[in-house]
Amino acid sequence: MCNVEVKDRAMQAGVRLWQVADALGHDDSWLSRKLRKELPEQEKKHILSVIDKLAGANRAKAEKAGV
Repeated sequence: MCNVEVKDRAMQAGVRLWQVADALGHDDSWLSRKLRKELPEQEKKHILSVIDKLAGANRAKAEKAGV
């Protein structure tokens, strides 16, 4: 399976792949196609950093809401 690290990180962080695609300025089908083959290391690192950023924003929203 390709890009397991990306998919696992998103799942563990509670971030949907469509949210990652949106943050990158693309639609979800674009990211789905990209993840079919193993990404180059630089691109994978960039996507992982976007996931981490989105996860941080989700945590901040939850803390602000008192959840």
